[in-house]
Amino acid sequence: MIEGRFLNRDLSWIDFNRRVLEEGLRPELPPLERLRYLAIVSSNFDEFFMVRVAAIKRSIRAAANKLPILQDPSGLPPEKQLREAALRVRDIIALQYRCMEEEVFPALAKGGLELARPESYTLSQMDYLESLFIREIYPVLTPLRMEEEGPLPSVRSASLYAAFLLMPDDDDSIEHIAIIQIPPALDRIIKLPGVDGKITWALLEDVVITWGSYIFPGYTVKENMLFKLNRDADFSVDEQRDEDFIEAMEEVLENREHSPAVRMVYSPGSEKLKTALASRFNLEEIDLYEWSGPFNSADLLELANIPGFDNLREKPWKIYGNPSFPEGESIWDRLGQGDALLHLPYESFDPVLRFFEEAAADPAVISIKAALYRTSGNSPIIKALEQAALNGKQVIVVVELKARFDEERNISWANRLEKAGVIVVYGLSRLKVHAKISMVLRRENDRIKRYIHLSTGNYNDKTAKLYSDLSFFTTREEIAYDAGLFFNMITGYSAIQPMRLLVIAPTALKQRLLELIGRETDRSSQEYPGRIMAKMNSLADPDIIEALYRASQAGVKIFLNVRGICMLIPGVSGLSENIKVISIIDHYLEHGRIFSFANGGAEEIFLSSADWMPRNLERRVELMFPVLQDETKNQVREILSAYFKDNSQSWELGNDGRWQRRKTQAEETFRVQTSFLELAERTSAPLISAPEFIVRRSPS
Repeated sequence: MIEGRFLNRDLSWIDFNRRVLEEGLRPELPPLERLRYLAIVSSNFDEFFMVRVAAIKRSIRAAANKLPILQDPSGLPPEKQLREAALRVRDIIALQYRCMEEEVFPALAKGGLELARPESYTLSQMDYLESLFIREIYPVLTPLRMEEEGPLPSVRSASLYAAFLLMPDDDDSIEHIAIIQIPPALDRIIKLPGVDGKITWALLEDVVITWGSYIFPGYTVKENMLFKLNRDADFSVDEQRDEDFIEAMEEVLENREHSPAVRMVYSPGSEKLKTALASRFNLEEIDLYEWSGPFNSADLLELANIPGFDNLREKPWKIYGNPSFPEGESIWDRLGQGDALLHLPYESFDPVLRFFEEAAADPAVISIKAALYRTSGNSPIIKALEQAALNGKQVIVVVELKARFDEERNISWANRLEKAGVIVVYGLSRLKVHAKISMVLRRENDRIKRYIHLSTGNYNDKTAKLYSDLSFFTTREEIAYDAGLFFNMITGYSAIQPMRLLVIAPTALKQRLLELIGRETDRSSQEYPGRIMAKMNSLADPDIIEALYRASQAGVKIFLNVRGICMLIPGVSGLSENIKVISIIDHYLEHGRIFSFANGGAEEIFLSSADWMPRNLERRVELMFPVLQDETKNQVREILSAYFKDNSQSWELGNDGRWQRRKTQAEETFRVQTSFLELAERTSAPLISAPEFIVRRSPS
């Protein structure tokens, strides 16, 4: 049993990635599916070092300078957090590399997709790649000197570079270092001539390393190495610069590329280059991670798009049409009949797109309001909002420019919207607007009717095919009234208004959750124990966790489905013996937030954009909303309950802080995601692909 009352947030997050890795280690999965899980782990670690490790390092520096720092609820000091994180990450990386090299790549080769590394190039492959290098790669490369003194060349975070140790041909006593960015504009996967039915492929960086001597005439390449840096991305914009906020955000993006390095991943083979680069980037041994396999393995998922080779990939999961949105019926007629729920991505995101596209074209629609956190690169929702403004409708969009790693994209489409005449509001000072809400105002029978869309996930048509979320439509007057108040508060000047059904963070959501947990605690008895069931991405708020501990001690049965971070320790006698924590890792990323409170038999169910974390409850604008219609409420209840029946893709957290794959005595396995897929198939309506929504601009 672990000591203390809280697990460490960052170590818990690393454990989540270990669970993701375990899916990649499963030999029964097709190799491209295994590669996908391994790639997710690598991408997650890039963000982890850029954000969380950067924050830990900042705490270490602050403590060294006798400055106050926030104490971790687990009691683990920053130095120990950093050391333990490094140990766990190295362990995962070792397993990840061994799986990739010894199982995944051989399985791909056996199936007809063979990776050729420099040590195994045939003579014909050498001739082909050398010719390709001279013709198409060499002209794009830009070598940069790295002198012992003087400014460092620009090295972008998470980008791939080759480093070369050079010696002048006329002086063997002087060594120089040059680096070259592996050009992101070139295809990283290079297909080699081969036999029919089989594809041999090489990596762009291997070709650059192999023929790098062409770039340095008059010098001999003594050693070479691949590397990438993770830079500190955990800093924020100057919130006071209201008049030029976009410019301030652009400065953040620029500064991110020159911020302190927090990790270097490097290929083996050159101790001199590793030491020299680490010194120049002020990195210590704990910050250096050796990796012999292909870097940034998410790029390799392009292999899954090569035609054929179906034996190497999982059969695509089909997306079905929701029968509540039949062909030929307008979105307004359907929503006028009652609330509607979409279970993404088992059901299509198209009704959400229709919500915006029909609003843009409908003469009866007079206004559209939306809070957008993340969208896709070529978003049909952005196109619809542009067209709505060009059609003379009032369109107000709250754009959250501070959505980390999507800032540049959000700035781009915010500019597009403004050019089309959309009123764009750039979030709130010191708070991220993370709520997912839209409202369409439509003139009907001499009155204005409001149509509301709320969601647990983003307005992103790409991730809507990959993330499991719940998307909710309603015309309920109480919710519509609250939605109007919400937009007034975040776009203008308004005192905090009491709401009827919506619960908003950071002003009321945390207190409301504590009240709901407290109500279960107070009403629970041995004869009629209370019950809390909740699904979320992360559980890290100490006050919420303490409230759950009190509820457990009062006999409340608590079932938590937490995908990632969980600081609560379940199953501790006298503290949390009535709490069960599971985590589902499967084909789709679990992203929805569902909260259920038994309430003495009058169950209340809520959906939310917020996890139970301090940042969501105290430093973001979030929404929680009730599910009231009986049919929809039953649907959400069944979805939530199904997760706790999973005995195939489910992990359980023990009181020792360790996650174990759940074992069951059941004769049949139950996989919750495939059960949702089968349900969507049984109840589906024909899925009609909407034509591309083309924005028609007025002549300038």
